[in-house]
Amino acid sequence: MLITHDTRCALDTVVDLVNTAPEDDETPDGLADLAALEEFVRNHKISDTGVLSEFDLAAVRKIRGRFTTILTAPDSRVAAGMINDLVAAAGTTPRLTDHDGYDWHVHYFAPGASVADHLAADCGMALAFFVVAGERERLRRCEAPDCRHAFVDLSRNRSRRYCDSRTCGNRLHVAAYRARRREATG
Repeated sequence: MLITHDTRCALDTVVDLVNTAPEDDETPDGLADLAALEEFVRNHKISDTGVLSEFDLAAVRKIRGRFTTILTAPDSRVAAGMINDLVAAAGTTPRLTDHDGYDWHVHYFAPGASVADHLAADCGMALAFFVVAGERERLRRCEAPDCRHAFVDLSRNRSRRYCDSRTCGNRLHVAAYRARRREATG
């Protein structure tokens, strides 16, 4: 599957956005305040956002919840319906643009759109491309029992199981090795 730079950036953004949500009552919210939202926007180079407000923070948290629901949809038909609703509500307005040193690419949000509508439109369209390509199963949750972060599996054979093989994957492999050693000596 050919993934354009824009689609990859949007997929990374939606995954990172979903991963800001607290996993339980003890985990802090990655978008705890306006400063965290501003940092998220800056780190993901989200353009045309203007001055952010508490309203934007609440709207982005709501969009984050909708993306989480899309990623956990039971099948592509259900995910497609949710994506259609999300993108339509964002007032999608495809337009060609070249800015900030990037060559021509398509933005799906309307000029002057809120950051939440921007994310819903651009990230929603990236998810739509994955559904159209029959690649929705590449959007996964980490299989480490204490993690559950979302990630995009871009491995050739769709075999990636962990959000980060150096942390979650390695930790589980070491634990399995130690268990085998205890069993062999015990």
